[in-house]
Amino acid sequence: MSAQTTMQSIAITAPGGPDVLAVQQAPMPVCGPGEVLIRVAAAGVNGPDLAQRRGHYDPPPGASPIPGLEVSGEIVELGQGVTNFQRGERVMALTNGGGYAHFVSVPAGQVLPVPSGWLLTDAAAIPETWFTITQTLVMRAGLSTGMTVLVHGAAGGIGSAAIQIASVLGAQSIAVVSSPAKADYARSLGAMATIDYTREDVAERALEITLGKGVDRVVDVVGGAMAEHNIKASAHGGHIVQVSTLDGGTAPVSLRGIMAKQLTLSGSTLRPQSSATKAAIASHIRRHLLPALSSHGFTRQMVTAYPFNAANRAHATMEARSHMGKLVLVTPFGATL
Repeated sequence: MSAQTTMQSIAITAPGGPDVLAVQQAPMPVCGPGEVLIRVAAAGVNGPDLAQRRGHYDPPPGASPIPGLEVSGEIVELGQGVTNFQRGERVMALTNGGGYAHFVSVPAGQVLPVPSGWLLTDAAAIPETWFTITQTLVMRAGLSTGMTVLVHGAAGGIGSAAIQIASVLGAQSIAVVSSPAKADYARSLGAMATIDYTREDVAERALEITLGKGVDRVVDVVGGAMAEHNIKASAHGGHIVQVSTLDGGTAPVSLRGIMAKQLTLSGSTLRPQSSATKAAIASHIRRHLLPALSSHGFTRQMVTAYPFNAANRAHATMEARSHMGKLVLVTPFGATL
């Protein structure tokens, strides 16, 4: 690395709407022991970024105040003790913050190689959602071959990852969507069936699709009133995974329904997890899921790219909840590749 001391980043100038995002100079991150310094090609845009911008999701102690939880790029520096990566290697990484920048330092345990044949722009859309679903649906809820999983927000980033991971593991997904176009997209990723929640009863239709058994697992990003539908849609012994609450963080639910079906309801947020936990998730992805991404038949999710200095437009698009797949910010370096 040169003696560069500053870089461009996207700052949250005050809590508020997308207009509070601005390109500013920031100090170059320090590559500490056990870390790698990545020259960012692209940074994924995710729900926690929007929450942080609104002032509702503060970075954990020691994390960068710059938003951005996933990146792709090239390693330019290795911290002390890092031996499993090389300078110049193309990687994708789950960050602890700081992804909306030209450079970011990341614990090496949270870094993965870019799948064979992938553009860095597409790889930037993988880590945050795949780490989230791997931790919650796979490692905690035990998704396995032959199970059925009800996926809310199926055309978004989390939903796309849930459908793809379910397919890799031999499970079948039922996608909950809001339009025919989103239904088509979910099927293209591997969903076996779709439910349009704007005109169908989610629980009733899920039971019909599963011939009355109910679904084995649920991935919910909605919350609110949907919680009761999830209970009704679940099979005996099912597991409901709550990863976001777009429509409300509280809900009246039937405790007797949970008891009668012996259901498990679990929730988690990824960013506050320890580096050791995140490294364990990365290791699981590397061993069990990453090879599938390089296979010829793997269907990639849709990725919409925005210039680095258009982060406000990307946030506005995500808030409108009309997009499909993932949104990423492409740095000037990424634009040259």
